[in-house]
Amino acid sequence: MEQTARQTTNAELQLDEQAYGENPLENRDTDLYRGEYIMSFVEKWDELIDWTARAEGEGQFFIDVLRARGKETVLDVACGTGFHSVRLQEAGFNVTSADGSAAMVAKAFQNAQSRGLILKTVQADWRWLNRDIQGKYDAIICLGNSFTHLHTEADRRRALAEFYAALKHDGMLILDQRNYDAILDHGFSTKHKYYYAGDKVTAEPEHVDEGLARFKYSFPDGSSYTLNMCPIRKNYVRRLLSEAGFQRVRTYGDFQETYADADPDFFIHVAEKSTLHVVRWGGGTRDEGETDVRDVAEDYYDSEDADTFYSMVWGGEDLHVGIYDDTKVIREASDTTIDKMAEALPRLDQNTRVLDIGAGYGGAMRRLVKRYGNTATCLNISEIQNDTNRNKIRRDRLADKIKVVHGVFEDIPEPEGSYDVVWSQDAILHSDQRAKVLAEVHRVLKPGGHFIFTDPMQADDVPEGVLQPVYDRLQLTSLGSMRFYREAASAVGLETVEQREMTNQLRTHYDRVREDLVTNYDKLRDSGASAEYLDKMIVGLENWVKAADAGYLAWGIQIFRKPD
Repeated sequence: MEQTARQTTNAELQLDEQAYGENPLENRDTDLYRGEYIMSFVEKWDELIDWTARAEGEGQFFIDVLRARGKETVLDVACGTGFHSVRLQEAGFNVTSADGSAAMVAKAFQNAQSRGLILKTVQADWRWLNRDIQGKYDAIICLGNSFTHLHTEADRRRALAEFYAALKHDGMLILDQRNYDAILDHGFSTKHKYYYAGDKVTAEPEHVDEGLARFKYSFPDGSSYTLNMCPIRKNYVRRLLSEAGFQRVRTYGDFQETYADADPDFFIHVAEKSTLHVVRWGGGTRDEGETDVRDVAEDYYDSEDADTFYSMVWGGEDLHVGIYDDTKVIREASDTTIDKMAEALPRLDQNTRVLDIGAGYGGAMRRLVKRYGNTATCLNISEIQNDTNRNKIRRDRLADKIKVVHGVFEDIPEPEGSYDVVWSQDAILHSDQRAKVLAEVHRVLKPGGHFIFTDPMQADDVPEGVLQPVYDRLQLTSLGSMRFYREAASAVGLETVEQREMTNQLRTHYDRVREDLVTNYDKLRDSGASAEYLDKMIVGLENWVKAADAGYLAWGIQIFRKPD
């Protein structure tokens, strides 16, 4: 068998002409790829990609996604000429590079060698992937529109099953595709910015129907080549990923979290094999049926419903209560809260280290860093929100000032005495161990450091049971109060500086959010939020407004200090 494989590989490397038969438009065979990537085409492939322009276009996207989830071993199953394999290896990942094309594998090895790297390479057809690779991986990447070389659903399902089997239990798959929805529905156009960035090469379809996209690649020397691919649609791929067993699928458009479906050139699907939380939070196993409120919060904010709602209604910058003294606009009111909190601190400058616990989309820290020049860490439980935050940090060129950490505030993964300020906006309500949160805040604060936060709370004295409708909106079990935070802070050694009561803002905020939800209901539905989620949210927001009117809720800016 080894001799046969070598002969097959050698024959592929020596092909000098693409062969499609008498009618290229009828050749829709998955195995066709072996004869499409002839060596003369592969030798020109990097002119099409333009490594420098592509690196600038996508930035650190894939590196950030993999690092954020603690991935180390990566299998690049469509390595092509090695662009992503090389970038990931240079970034410190343990990469294995695979491709079905012998010519591509050979070119990838050569490209890496010219950059002082040695790639671990293997020629492997995805449909029999686990036959040719060793062990299991933290992550698999399948990029460059490669998945659309599979022309039948049976081949696609088999490949995804092989990917799934090659991943560790908490592994992830990153798979991209052209925006065939736009091509099929509106015709071909391209920004030519992210993927095929070579400005002297054209890559355009010469034929498109529901079963075939035949692309022609034309080079400056007059040569041209073609590829026959299957124009699979975005939601179809998402469904296949879910049916293959992946528990959570997040789709980006040209590396952006929010987009109009017709706009992106490419979609990138990030699919997680497992959403088990016990590994993340530690603490051993749980009794069957036992729920950790941190899991509830993570699943809620990672859901497509919640992400769509908070991105559209709050604008995707943050999701905290605003101050409405001078505006009715949620986005402006939210910024006002950040500004009021910052002004209440004795010092914020380039030497100040700030930790935001429950940072959401990270808008507060980006606003502070731009205004005051401080450094910041965003600790947050939702990786969906964290990905959005990282993208906006890259957009604003703040990567040297802000880091994003996936974790919980009951066990802050930061050293003792390392921050001048701990900051939080409307996040601690999700914890059922709020005293422990305060103890962790005390631990990571420097002597003389300040803890400033807001949190939706109950009034100090509330009749039994009246707040259950309020709890139900966010699956809460309780709320803190001004008195609770004052006493709990004192118990861990924090001094009370100020508790500024501003409950009227909470009432106004939830009323405004409900108004915007109702106004944008159809747009939210079109963007992916379910009617069940939105209808429940409308009722839930009404319950918060009613509870505030009855005097059962409280909200305000609270400041505590760690003694010198």
